[in-house]
Amino acid sequence: MSHERNLRYLNTNRIVYRRLPITDKPTEETDVYMYYSEGTYQCYELFRSTAKITTYKSLKWHLLVLWYLNPQLDQDEFLRLAQVIVHKPNGFVTFKVGEKLLDKIVYEVSMLDLDEPPKNRLRKVIFKPFTRTSKEDKLRIVGRLIGRSIKICADDIYECMIDLNDMGKKITIGRIAGLLDCSSRTVHRNMCVQLKREKELLNRQLNETL
Repeated sequence: MSHERNLRYLNTNRIVYRRLPITDKPTEETDVYMYYSEGTYQCYELFRSTAKITTYKSLKWHLLVLWYLNPQLDQDEFLRLAQVIVHKPNGFVTFKVGEKLLDKIVYEVSMLDLDEPPKNRLRKVIFKPFTRTSKEDKLRIVGRLIGRSIKICADDIYECMIDLNDMGKKITIGRIAGLLDCSSRTVHRNMCVQLKREKELLNRQLNETL
């Protein structure tokens, strides 16, 4: 399938590309999920959905997170990892990256101060790895937990979009509204241009895998 990624290099070399929150404590925790009523920025789950890297900005962010999560890497090892990520047949990116440009990106990333974690999206519901919960049940859980919020925000909408995409479902305003237990108008009002573009991108990439 076109969305499959070759994660062999990452797994063989024990590259960390997913990490649960470290110091943030969940408001509610079960065997299946962790719920953060105020959200957490500490959850990194690269390559979680079928969406590929489509811009240089996104590529640089992914490489920054990999550099941050893998302090054991030296610059040569990091460059080799970056080369694996940008090799189109591996399924991570949709565009070609020249050697000189990649060297420049890798150098810039490696020079950044990692005392501060890379900027990340707010997450409220995090499912634990290797749970056997069905896609439908996960969507119901997300809707029930996030739907508790009195005010719907862009991060809530984005989380629903990613969960729908991750579960192989087309993202629609109606489905988002259903998950958040709000009106379609509320979703429209809180969707910025970036979210609308992301919605179109995720749906387009989902169609390519069907």
